[in-house]
Amino acid sequence: MDLLTAVFGHALRSALGPEAAVYALAAIGLNVHYGYTGLLNFGQVGFMLVGAYGLAITVSTFGGPFWLGLIVGLLAAVLLALLLGYPTMRLRADYFAITTIAAAEILRFLIRSRPATDLTGGVFGLQGFARAFRDINPITPGRYGFGVFTYTHIGLWSLLVTWTLALLATLLVWKLIRSPWGRVVRSVREDEDAARSLGKDVFSYKMQSVVLGGLLGGLAGIMFVTASNAVEVQAFLPQVTFFTYTILILGGAASTVGPIVGAIIFWFLVSGIDAYLRAVSQAGLLPDFLVGINLGPIRFALVGLGLMLLMIFRPQGMFGSKREISLGL
Repeated sequence: MDLLTAVFGHALRSALGPEAAVYALAAIGLNVHYGYTGLLNFGQVGFMLVGAYGLAITVSTFGGPFWLGLIVGLLAAVLLALLLGYPTMRLRADYFAITTIAAAEILRFLIRSRPATDLTGGVFGLQGFARAFRDINPITPGRYGFGVFTYTHIGLWSLLVTWTLALLATLLVWKLIRSPWGRVVRSVREDEDAARSLGKDVFSYKMQSVVLGGLLGGLAGIMFVTASNAVEVQAFLPQVTFFTYTILILGGAASTVGPIVGAIIFWFLVSGIDAYLRAVSQAGLLPDFLVGINLGPIRFALVGLGLMLLMIFRPQGMFGSKREISLGL
């Protein structure tokens, strides 16, 4: 029972932690793309990357203020959305998918390349750009909470800000989707030709959706690196996008609270399975063929198995509906 209690506590701490909030933010942006507009964005991590490095480069490399780095990071995400969306929005959906995943990988390799080292820090990354964010922390220095839910004043500040942004983003998307703009976007997802026949500029609405979702992805990247006060390019691997898709599918695509609930469930399962496997391994209770191997892939294999079962028995996720995810692609 002590083992299960410890595992449950560790899993719950991760499920409510700042990393889960960051992924919730990224999933909200992806929900705008995929859930509401029907755009297959396989490069959400690219928006996170440019947002994070826009902040870090502005502050650490050029010595600019934090607020300016925040603006630069968000503008970089908007610019990336325009660059990716403009040449692909008039084409089939799969072209956008290919473009986004390729662009995210190209950006990652460019940032870690030797010629870019002076600007981006290369493979070593950049540090010390979030001091201003920590300086405005109103929480008195110390440790707060109880049991496994104990945080330093810096960790608690990051936790509160990131979850607040995730909730505000959820409210923003909820209002937009129930506005005339949102109804047009959903009609574009259902049938572009029908929306076009009614005089709607489908290209313009899709571009607006790409920019909004990319902006939320950039904000997620900014909060991701602000919490640790450091950025490293290998944190923005392609699987981050697919984790985000998993979160969206768990919670339910095209649902308001789906990304937040999905992020909580995803990190609860991943952290809980990881903690349990490590505890069992230390106790020598794992089968012989599992002893000595990296347990990381096993936890994701188990989560993947759970996701497969979810897609078979409830493909709409926790709060989604089958009608909403029928994109007709």
